[in-house]
Amino acid sequence: MEWYLIALMAAFFSAAAAILEKKILFKEKALSLSLILSLFNLILAIPFFFFIDYPSITSQGLLVLFFKSILGAVAFLFVMKGIKNLEISKALPLLVLTPGLVAFFAFITLGESLKLIEIGGMLLLLGGTYILQLKEKQSLSSPWKNFIKTKGNHYILGALILFTLTSILDKAILKNYKVPLNAFMGFQHLFLAIVFLVLAIIYSRNLDLKKTFKFSWWPIFILAIITIIYRYSHLYAISVAPVALVLSIKRISVFFAVLLGGKLFRDTSLKRRVIATAIMIIGAILIITT
Repeated sequence: MEWYLIALMAAFFSAAAAILEKKILFKEKALSLSLILSLFNLILAIPFFFFIDYPSITSQGLLVLFFKSILGAVAFLFVMKGIKNLEISKALPLLVLTPGLVAFFAFITLGESLKLIEIGGMLLLLGGTYILQLKEKQSLSSPWKNFIKTKGNHYILGALILFTLTSILDKAILKNYKVPLNAFMGFQHLFLAIVFLVLAIIYSRNLDLKKTFKFSWWPIFILAIITIIYRYSHLYAISVAPVALVLSIKRISVFFAVLLGGKLFRDTSLKRRVIATAIMIIGAILIITT
């Protein structure tokens, strides 16, 4: 199968996962969902351990993967908290800002030049974000004030920064450290489960895992299957194709999730948010395909 079809598969299942996550989060806490999901993912990832070429794995590669998994776990938890506190059509489009942040920080810290098309993409990202935060009968500065004051946006911003790092590490682990895809899938889900277990122990007083498992285990298990599919598809596409092209296709998942999830959950101002999402995706594609 061609890599772009696999990337499209990752986008479709990623959108489905986001919608299901929002549905579960209506009644469950973000950390409870994250822990039980990580345990189901680990069970589903067990077959990968039987197809690993263990002699080819280096301790350095596993160490980097463990570090990346810690960042990934915190980023995932932030996204879950953001989705729980915001309407899905308002939370998910903000994740499209990742390429803009990467380009901006590379310009500031590494002195990399910005092409005109990249600047145009960043302006589209900012414009889409502005439209996303806009409400009726507001002053021109109100959307930015709303963005800063809204609690859910803080979680999404935290996730954005972490995803900026993990998206770079994914490619480095597969290419530079030559960690095989099966090993990546197996050990990443093992590490994620460990991280969420530690977090659950630390915050055990605020959790009711028995209740969550009793009433939500079935949709979380379905979510785990969907998650395994989109993560494997995404990593496989990255391993055989330029990461920028894969990411540009995966951005479509946000549009699907906003359109379908917004209609399903009856989000407010959905048409405006769909337009804002489309503008942001175009901006992201302009940046990552240059």
